[in-house]
Amino acid sequence: MTDNRPNKRIEFSPAFQKLLARAPTEIKQAVQDTMDLFEENPYTPALRNHPLKKEYAGVNSIDVTGNWRALYREEAERFYFSALGTHEELYGS
Repeated sequence: MTDNRPNKRIEFSPAFQKLLARAPTEIKQAVQDTMDLFEENPYTPALRNHPLKKEYAGVNSIDVTGNWRALYREEAERFYFSALGTHEELYGS
């Protein structure tokens, strides 16, 4: 059996860490659960991983909950998470 996981580390920006620290307890747990899934397979359909457009070009979004998203950039050796928030907080609508 082959391992399809990318060999990249997951890192969080200071801004992401601050947003996570301020998030409600249930969101903190949801982020942990989401990161466990992401680490296993970043492209599992459950995460709804997709690239963003326009001012967010080069950034991907994954679902944390029905309304919360985590944004990251995929780089050569890492996934760099930079933002966390509700759909409205991140995109304004």
